[in-house]
Amino acid sequence: MATNNYIELKNITKTFGGVVALKNVSLSICKGDCFALMGENGAGKSTLGKILAGIHKADSGETIINGKIIQINSPRDAFNNGISMVHQELSFCPDLSIAENLMLGKYPLRWGIKIDNEKMLLNAEQLLKQIELDINPNELMKNLSTAQNQMIQIANAIATGSDIIIFDEPTSSLSEKEVVSLFKLIKKLKEQNITLIYVSHRMDEIFEICNKVAVLRDGEYVDTCKISEVTKAQLIEKMIGRKIEEYFPSYLDTVKTDVILKVENLSSKGKFEDISFELHAGEILGFAGLVGAGRSEIAVAIFGLDNNVTGNVTIDGNKLSLNNVDNSLENGIVLVPEDRKLQGLALGLSCKENFSLPNLNQFSKLGVLNKGLEQEIVNNYFSKVSVKTDSVDSAVENLSGGNQQKIVLAKWIAHNSKLLIVDEPTRGIDIGSKTAIHNIIDELAQTGMGIVLISSELPEVINLSSRIIVMRNGKMVKEFTRGEANQDLLLRYMTGNELNN
Repeated sequence: MATNNYIELKNITKTFGGVVALKNVSLSICKGDCFALMGENGAGKSTLGKILAGIHKADSGETIINGKIIQINSPRDAFNNGISMVHQELSFCPDLSIAENLMLGKYPLRWGIKIDNEKMLLNAEQLLKQIELDINPNELMKNLSTAQNQMIQIANAIATGSDIIIFDEPTSSLSEKEVVSLFKLIKKLKEQNITLIYVSHRMDEIFEICNKVAVLRDGEYVDTCKISEVTKAQLIEKMIGRKIEEYFPSYLDTVKTDVILKVENLSSKGKFEDISFELHAGEILGFAGLVGAGRSEIAVAIFGLDNNVTGNVTIDGNKLSLNNVDNSLENGIVLVPEDRKLQGLALGLSCKENFSLPNLNQFSKLGVLNKGLEQEIVNNYFSKVSVKTDSVDSAVENLSGGNQQKIVLAKWIAHNSKLLIVDEPTRGIDIGSKTAIHNIIDELAQTGMGIVLISSELPEVINLSSRIIVMRNGKMVKEFTRGEANQDLLLRYMTGNELNN
C-alpha cells in the first residue's frame, strides 16, 4: 500500500443556518486505504463525505487530490474527479428498472441514437454479479426492499469506475449475508488500489475492513489512528470525550404483573402466522430475527396497517379493531417505524411541525391553534429527550439521525401512549445518541409503558429486554428470559441451527 497522501482536506468549514457542522477540519488519506470516519451523530462525518462528493459546498478550505487542488461544487465535479458516494438515503428513480437506474446518464446506444436495451441489461447483470445480488435487472426499483436498494446503490458506485468511493452507513439496512458480500467487494476494491472512505457507527465493521480511522467530535477533528493500534474503548472515548460504561436498564425493578398487551393467533398470509404473546406494564419485550423473519410486519399489523391480518389484539383489556390505525392511536398504541425518514417524519416540515402533527388536540380548540402553548409543549418534550437543534422551526431533514429519532420518540411520548413499538430504534445512530435513546426507552418503561423492541443488533435486544422472542420465517420459534439469552444462542435459533453444537 502506498504511503503518499492521496486525498488531503485542509481547514474544511461548513455551516447550516448558523449551526457549525465542520470547523477547520484537516485530514489526509493514503491511496488504497479503507479509511473510516467515526463520531457521534452531528459530529460532521456525513457532511465531510458529502462535501467531497459535491453534495454540499464547503464554506472554506481546500480539497487536494493527488497533489492537485480541485474545486468540487457539484456531484458532476466529483464524478469528473473520480469520486462517487453510496448514500445512506436511497436516491433512485422508483418507476425505472434496476438496469435503467444503473445506466442512468450512460445508456449504451445503438447507432448513436437509440438505447441498446440488450447491452444495457448485460451491463446491469455484470454489475449485479459483482455484488452477488441475484435479481432480475428488469425489476422496478419501487418493488425492491430497502436492503436491495442499498446493494443497487453500491453497484451504481462501482459502475462509475471511480478511484474514490465514499460509503455512508452502507450496512444500515443489509442482512448478514449481504454484509458479507459487501465486505468481500470492499476487499476486492482495496486490492485494485481504490481509495475507500467508510462512514459507520458499527465498531466491528470498522475493525474488520478498515486500516485507519479519523474521529470527529462536534464538527472538529480529534485524531487519526491505525486500526491495529487502537482499541474500541479508546475510539469511543475519543468520539464522546468521556468513558462510557455498559448499559444496564433500571426498569427491570419496576415491571408490573398487569398484562397491557395480549396478542392471540395473529396471522397475515405470506408474512407471519399464529403469533401469540403477552406484554406486561413497564416491560420491554424484544424481538430478534433475521431480515424477513416477520418482526416488522407484526409491528405494522398491531399498529393497524395490515389489511389482511387476522387474530385478536387486546390493549389494556380492550379488544382492538384490526387494520385501523385510528383505533390503535385511540387505545394508546404508537409505532416508531424502521425507516424514520420515509415512515416516521415529514422531512419537508420543521421539527416543531413534525412533533405537533399527532398532538394538535393538546394545543388547539375549535380548530384554532394556540401557538404559545404549542411552543411551550414542544420545548418541554424536546428538552426531555435532549433534541439538539438551533431552532424548533428548523427543517427536520437537516438534523442528524439521532436527533431525528428523538423527535419521533418525543411526539409519541407526548401522545400519552400505553404501548410503544420501536423498530430498529438506533439504526444508523452513533454510540452517544444510541445510549441516550436507550435511556429514554428505559425511562418510559419505568413509567409503566409497555414496549415492544425490534432490533437487528443483538447486544441491544439482550441489554434492554426482560424477555426475547426469536422469529424465523414468520413464526415464533423460541422465547428466552433475560438471563438465558446470549448472542450465540439467539443466532442459532434465528438461523435454524439450534440443534447443532
